Amino acid sequence: MSDVKPPRPRSAVSHGVGIAGLCGLFAWVSTAIYFGLDGPYSALVNVLACGIPMVLWSVFIDRVHRNPTTGIDWDRAPRLWSEISEVSITKLAGLWATWALIATLYCIFRFYWRGNYLFAMEVLTAAAVPMFILSIPYVLWLDRRLNEPRDGSWHFGAWLMGQNDYSSAEISSHLRSWAVKGFFTAFMLSIIPGGFHDVVNGNWAELRSNPIALIHWLISLMFLIDVGMAMVGYLLTMKPLDAHIRSATPYAAGWTAALLCYPPFVMMGGSSPLDYHPNTAEWTVWLAEYPVLLYSVGALLVLLTAIYAWATVAFGLRFSNLTDRGILTHGPYAWTKHPAYLSKNAFWWLSTLPFLATNGSMVDAIRNSVILAFVSGIYYWRARTEEWHLSANVEYRDYAAWMDKYGPITSRIKQLMGRRTTMSISPAE
Repeated sequence: MSDVKPPRPRSAVSHGVGIAGLCGLFAWVSTAIYFGLDGPYSALVNVLACGIPMVLWSVFIDRVHRNPTTGIDWDRAPRLWSEISEVSITKLAGLWATWALIATLYCIFRFYWRGNYLFAMEVLTAAAVPMFILSIPYVLWLDRRLNEPRDGSWHFGAWLMGQNDYSSAEISSHLRSWAVKGFFTAFMLSIIPGGFHDVVNGNWAELRSNPIALIHWLISLMFLIDVGMAMVGYLLTMKPLDAHIRSATPYAAGWTAALLCYPPFVMMGGSSPLDYHPNTAEWTVWLAEYPVLLYSVGALLVLLTAIYAWATVAFGLRFSNLTDRGILTHGPYAWTKHPAYLSKNAFWWLSTLPFLATNGSMVDAIRNSVILAFVSGIYYWRARTEEWHLSANVEYRDYAAWMDKYGPITSRIKQLMGRRTTMSISPAE
């Protein structure tokens, strides 16, 4: 008798959160297209339009603020101000010192003051004073209700203020979490206006008459969804929303693998060591004389970017690289543990066709294919380091075990790798 398939482990996020954010995003993008509301600040409104519905859904429908993982006891009477004031002052000192450290690093590294990053620095500079002011009532309010208000910010503040009861491990965890927020928040802000501009300024006459133009526009829309949702995730790492960072990876390999994929460390850009584009052409060039194949590949590329965007939408308020903010098991994560990486790499292979060279050079074709295979290898490395980190969470171990046995894609890959391993170690006949 075959084993009964057990239910998939429960996801930390509901389907409704991402759908609510998607509705808000579509509403603002449609408004911006109709009224011609382009520009970087209109792009920021898009983030608000995406984030506000997700917050409302999370609080009023999913009631995430009641989750025990928030560390908040809403049923207990709040502590008196006099009980918590010393803790809160120490925590605020640690929080402000962390922000000052991030601001100093922004000032030191010149790439933050060039190109698209200038907009990110403009937004963060404008937000600095309001964040400073609002952090005071927020911390004072939250500390009265937290079961344990002495978090990483408090330990960092205690160390700075010369107290003796701080934890070095808590400080390290705190700084890693804020390193993630500091690095990726600036990056995401820098790319928001460009993607929004491409979508809002689509030529509708051309989109109606030219399927290839429509395909490119749809791909841009999918990336806009991904960036908007991800930006919300980096901004709302808040305990009352149960969207706080539980931990950031302590593995140097994890940081290395991730940072290789983002500026200024990115290795895949033009003239970089892992640039796989020399003497290549887009899929539209190679398939121009085969319209059925051309449109079929275009539709597949849209599907792959839609899966990539779906993988971010599934996070709701919790998207973030290099962190544990709760384990997802729904949406595309019910099919594979790494849907974004699989779809992204498949997109690159299909859109670039690196094994074809415009100059007919076999050397370039081989080189580009090998380099892109190496890029895919980096994403495999990223996936593995993420699994090392998340495996400290028993919920992830349960999810990984279920996926290895029952996941539609993951289990097939596991079976294939198992067969190859068995074949490689079997004695010769």
